[in-house]
Amino acid sequence: MHTDVNALFAAMWQDYIQMTPSAQAIHQLLGKGAPIINDHIALRTFNIAKVNLSVLAKHFTSIGYVACGDYKFEQKKLVAKHFEHPDPTQPKVFISELLVEAFSPELQQTVKGLIEQMDDQATTADNFIYSGRHWQIDQATYKALMAESEYAAWVAAIGYRANHFTVSINDLPEFERIEDVNQALKDAGYVLNASGGEIKGSPEVLLEQSSTMADKVTVQFSDGEAEIPSCFYEFARRYPMADGKLYTGFVAASADKIFESTNAM
Repeated sequence: MHTDVNALFAAMWQDYIQMTPSAQAIHQLLGKGAPIINDHIALRTFNIAKVNLSVLAKHFTSIGYVACGDYKFEQKKLVAKHFEHPDPTQPKVFISELLVEAFSPELQQTVKGLIEQMDDQATTADNFIYSGRHWQIDQATYKALMAESEYAAWVAAIGYRANHFTVSINDLPEFERIEDVNQALKDAGYVLNASGGEIKGSPEVLLEQSSTMADKVTVQFSDGEAEIPSCFYEFARRYPMADGKLYTGFVAASADKIFESTNAM
């Protein structure tokens, strides 16, 4: 596992921009050449022992991250935790897992079959959380998963990598309001996730979020190639709590809608 937090995120970013070409251009658009501060990254997995949330979390807790919040998504049948580093300038980490047993026997069997194809040592490798897919899957299986859970289909096709990075609007030199960020993105031709409104959250819940709809990438299935949604870019504006410190958590109702950024349009 990585021992250097900066090296880990640099490697994750390189993998992410391969899957999300728009992110590099958005980086330029919003940063105007200045560095962009990453508020958080998110990872997705299944709650199967070999690859569950705690297995992914070890890659972060081993370099100082601590668990700070638990979240439930009843409708999507997911749970999640977020992790923070003692150095507040390091990105937060949001890891979710699908409650596989809450789905049909067919989905359960499919997911278990995918995970069984994995090498037992894969999850402890330095690069595991940006290593992509570790199994073969055909297009019909992907579509069957999609019919039950967009999340399950995404993990099955895309594998282990950052589902999104997040621009910290609080640290952007040229923008203060999330509305202005969204407008700049739309003016440049990007499609925003409008599920539950373009802005999820509010100053009252101390967090506002928006996101692009995921880029489309060509993925190699066992029976040919297909273009599917990959990863997206998120934008977060945080507000101070009563003690004056910025809120560092997440809002489940908002995150629920952010998940839909990888829905096929």
